[in-house]
Amino acid sequence: MKYKLIFKLFVIGILLSGFLSTNAQDPNRFKEQVNQLLKKEHNFNSDKKLVVFTGSSSVRMWKDVQDYFPKYNIINNGFGGSHFSDLIYFYNELIIKQTPEILFIYEGDNDISAGKKPSKIFKEAKELVAMIKIDLPQTKIVFIAPKPSLARWNLKKDYNKLNKKLEKFCKKQNNLEFADVWNIMLDENGNVYPDIFIEDGLHMNKKGYDLWAKVIGEFL
Repeated sequence: MKYKLIFKLFVIGILLSGFLSTNAQDPNRFKEQVNQLLKKEHNFNSDKKLVVFTGSSSVRMWKDVQDYFPKYNIINNGFGGSHFSDLIYFYNELIIKQTPEILFIYEGDNDISAGKKPSKIFKEAKELVAMIKIDLPQTKIVFIAPKPSLARWNLKKDYNKLNKKLEKFCKKQNNLEFADVWNIMLDENGNVYPDIFIEDGLHMNKKGYDLWAKVIGEFL
């Protein structure tokens, strides 16, 4: 147990020092948002498996995710604008505290938009997985692919690089899977569907979440 704690503190310390020096962002900017998530009360059926969704605003704005998967107890721990490093910072609050049987993670979208290299983002993703496997070895982890969008279509090469790294990594790990929502959001010409987003061209409307549900449902 002592070594687990030392490892986690070491990883968090390294990530935060690098994050703050290169991005000048303090993860505590999400503290109030995270506190609000922790205050939520859930009336769950003890016979159903607990599933946690966490990550950035594409998860946070999926308000009716429970309605899509009624056979499970769903907790939405999405916090808008977050990066992988922010999720690592709030690891205990948003992942460990709930002890999910299945964990869906959506990060990388904002990381790429902020100018982080796919290799750096991938490194943080691997470090997060290592932490979870130590603390929650029975939890099934599913990375949701950073999605295509109208607003960030100019960055699609970096998105594809990151998604390829994540997918390859997941194939080599036990209890780790990759939910490819990228391809289902593209038309026959390889362009992102324009009618699956709200006005900002970044966040999804119901049509977008319907597509996500088709992919994510396969992991439930």
